[in-house]
Amino acid sequence: MATQHSRSAARLMMAPAVFLLLVWMLVPLSMTLWFSFRKYLPLRGGDLGWAGFDNYVRFVTSSSFWPSVMTTLIIVGGVLVVTVMFGVLLAILLDQPMWGQGVVRILVIAPFFVMPTVSALVWKNMFMDPTNGLFAHLWRFFGAEPISWLSEASLPSLVMIVSWQWLPFATLILLTAIQSLDSEQLEAAEMDGASPLSRFFYIILPHLSRAITIVVLIQTIFLLSIFAEIFVTTSGAFGTKTLTYLIFQRVLESQNVGLGSAGGVYAIILANIVALFLMRIVGKNLDA
Repeated sequence: MATQHSRSAARLMMAPAVFLLLVWMLVPLSMTLWFSFRKYLPLRGGDLGWAGFDNYVRFVTSSSFWPSVMTTLIIVGGVLVVTVMFGVLLAILLDQPMWGQGVVRILVIAPFFVMPTVSALVWKNMFMDPTNGLFAHLWRFFGAEPISWLSEASLPSLVMIVSWQWLPFATLILLTAIQSLDSEQLEAAEMDGASPLSRFFYIILPHLSRAITIVVLIQTIFLLSIFAEIFVTTSGAFGTKTLTYLIFQRVLESQNVGLGSAGGVYAIILANIVALFLMRIVGKNLDA
């Protein structure tokens, strides 16, 4: 049992790291809040004084604000559905004995280590190019006219690209959870005559509920700030402008740091609302 002296020593050793982490978080947040109340135009006069809540009003009343919020939620929801569904399927398949199992698992997990910019470029040029892409050749092979994925099916294309990158993460977490399942329980259910679907829905899926909750929570945190894939593929066109990309446009393209900072505050609020919603809906599994 840890003594009072050992606990005090542990707190003392952790204090520098905790302090640096707080500074790392609070300084950018404080600067964002400060600039959100200023009229700051770097290339058009610099700091032009106090703006009050004008930046917040302008940002939320912009014609692009609510469509960008909706686009963000659609992409996040689509990626979560795809990664959880296929992640469970892949985890079950990878848990089965097969030749070269280790190599197969490495190949499945590999896309997670590819940078978002690189994966977006690969999908854009090698798969979705309407002239020389792999999908275009497949369409022609079956006698169909190739489509321009990033303009005619922009949101599904982005969901596909981002899902490809995050599917290995979901698979890895779910595979670890499946491997912790007691095999005797499955064997007993099989001996009692339970069908594979019954074993999946009544044994495997409930066992994976905690892992699925973790996947949803972690992925949502990162997916709310999706940017690189949109910047590389559509540049926010064709209805793919997310809240993060809208902030980028306001700060860098319009050179309005105050307006962009107000958008950053809205993004923080949205992230907290989504996080609280998820914690209340699915976070109960963590206490089960």
